[in-house]
Amino acid sequence: MKLSYRTSKIGLLASCMILLIMASCKDDFPQAPDSSGNETVLNSIKILNAGATGSTVLTGVVNEDEKTVSFPRIDPGTDFSKLKFEAQTSTGAKLEREVYPVSFEEGQSEKVIVVKVTNAPRFREYLVRLRLKVPVFGADFTTGTTYDFTSNPLGSPIYEAFTGALTRASGFDGQQVLIGHRTAPHILDVSDLKAGAINKKSLNMTGVPGTYSGTLVNGHSYLANLSGANDASGLKIYHWANPNAAPELIVNVTTIAGAGTTRYGDNFSASLDSQGNGYFFLGNNAGNRVLRFSVTNYTTVSSPVSFAAPGVAAGSWSTYTKIGNTEEYLFTGHQAPIALVSDGGTASFTMSGTNVPLIGSDARIVNFNGERYLIVTTAARSAGNFTNLMVYDITKGTTVKEALTNLNNLPTVTPVFNYSLMGPVNTSPSSQTGFYIRKDGQGNDETLMLYSAASDAGFVFFEFGKKVASDN
Repeated sequence: MKLSYRTSKIGLLASCMILLIMASCKDDFPQAPDSSGNETVLNSIKILNAGATGSTVLTGVVNEDEKTVSFPRIDPGTDFSKLKFEAQTSTGAKLEREVYPVSFEEGQSEKVIVVKVTNAPRFREYLVRLRLKVPVFGADFTTGTTYDFTSNPLGSPIYEAFTGALTRASGFDGQQVLIGHRTAPHILDVSDLKAGAINKKSLNMTGVPGTYSGTLVNGHSYLANLSGANDASGLKIYHWANPNAAPELIVNVTTIAGAGTTRYGDNFSASLDSQGNGYFFLGNNAGNRVLRFSVTNYTTVSSPVSFAAPGVAAGSWSTYTKIGNTEEYLFTGHQAPIALVSDGGTASFTMSGTNVPLIGSDARIVNFNGERYLIVTTAARSAGNFTNLMVYDITKGTTVKEALTNLNNLPTVTPVFNYSLMGPVNTSPSSQTGFYIRKDGQGNDETLMLYSAASDAGFVFFEFGKKVASDN
């Protein structure tokens, strides 16, 4: 079945806690028994000097239950150092002050201040939300639709193929989901899943002895087996443009110089453009070497190269994802921090592994509606870990390196979206991410789809609209 809801359990709990805290902020100031008539209610409130000329009057909306006030968006030309309020209060009460100096940091478009209504000896505080009237960008992560097939009880039951550690690969291209089950891989249409239907399209496995990892790119499915521990010998990669057709064997390696006596095929990353040109990347089981293949037109594979993975060993499920149309990539694994790298493994920046959890993998950068995001799927590899899709706003920064540096240097970081797949502890998690951007008739970003999956946790995808400026 299809399940549509707007927040995760974590988000619901956080919202409830905020409401409880706000609801508790009322007439609890110490008072004498005969002071019950000293009410401190804010009936109405206005800003008198908004706008570039200081002559615009804005009326606030008071929510007495939550002790909040919201105003229409304010002209950024307002002199916020002398913001003047006028209020109607209960008899005998008044605002603690009429003028409140307010400052907005660079890039900040919202601010919450506290105004106090006093009626000695009592007082009551209200949280006043101020928003600048500026263009809004990015995705609205507060609303959206969730299509959940994970262990999270808010969604449908976990998709059965993701149990028993039999699915360690999946892919998402906005139209289809590849389920890389080790014995029965298949395709699911996104339109069917949105309608609450499960219609499997089994891949024709004629001549395929078995597969382990894989991915999906622009309707093209790829699956790889496990190589022997001898210079990648026996590594095979299969391709399907049509799940009913017999697969094409596009990689059949006997030996690759420098690959080392180690296994490949635990992971598979494809960075291909709309014409099917680019690279395949496979990290070895130890996570300290990478195989790269050149790809043309989705199926012509050549020029195998082996190079050392950047930094510390990333573990068995390393990933190598391209950043847009640039020549930069993100290298990640469940044991190594995110590294910004070239196609040959040279790192230009490596994160600390603290602000973004070290257990995050398959890191990708998404540009949508004027904002830039970093997404990862974490993995519960041991007790105390969690399996979550986490989204970080990294818009600030001229380059990706600068953006990642800014994120890395923040004292604390809160994802703009965080959703739990509720996966169990799994020493072989092999988590995945994916995204797709729908465009309108003029070619502008319209909706953002995000995907997340992990072995024994299931898969989930979301669809978010653009942020919309509102005076409400």
